[in-house]
Amino acid sequence: MPADDLSALTRKPERAGDRALLDEVLDEAQVGVLSTVTDDGLPWSVPMLAARDGDRLLVHGSSGAGALRHVAAGAPVTFTAFVVDGLVVADTLFDHSVNYRSAVVRGTLEPVVADDARRALGVFSDAILPGRSAEVRDHTPKELSATAILAVPIADGGWLVKVRAGGPGSADDTAGWTGHIPTRLVYDEPVTERDGELPESVAVLYRQKTNRSHP
Repeated sequence: MPADDLSALTRKPERAGDRALLDEVLDEAQVGVLSTVTDDGLPWSVPMLAARDGDRLLVHGSSGAGALRHVAAGAPVTFTAFVVDGLVVADTLFDHSVNYRSAVVRGTLEPVVADDARRALGVFSDAILPGRSAEVRDHTPKELSATAILAVPIADGGWLVKVRAGGPGSADDTAGWTGHIPTRLVYDEPVTERDGELPESVAVLYRQKTNRSHP
């Protein structure tokens, strides 16, 4: 396997996932870390929002950010995302763990420009708050010029996804309770900044994440 191939795990290969799981992690995590090495040889990484658009991963920021200009110029990058699914409680601290899904995508970021940038920003916004792009006005040319949106292809050999699920890997029958504690993301009641009807995108997300019938 080539040194730059991310398609296989060398440790605990049974935890490797397929492309469907990769898409699931990238869609759910929303936040990850973009990393590269600068021209002076120093590591650089920054947490940022990301959104999957089919076979590419979108990130964005200010067009004036020097670091984004560096990666947009062709510097290789990795984007990592991590979702915690539960706490694993074992009979020894050594065997405590977490259940998780993690993803790494590696490649070269390409600037998204012109009409594709406008569409990509809509995709990006709806990945974070589904349906919101249809509720607000379109981007102005000034807003588009102030925003750098970049895409890294999700290509064969350029990604890896891992998953750990279930309880502890070992157990002492003489010890007490062991198991795992599932975790999940919830949203609290929306906080009003300016009075008006609650947008449908906000209401739907709130209901979905809280199992409430009405906000």
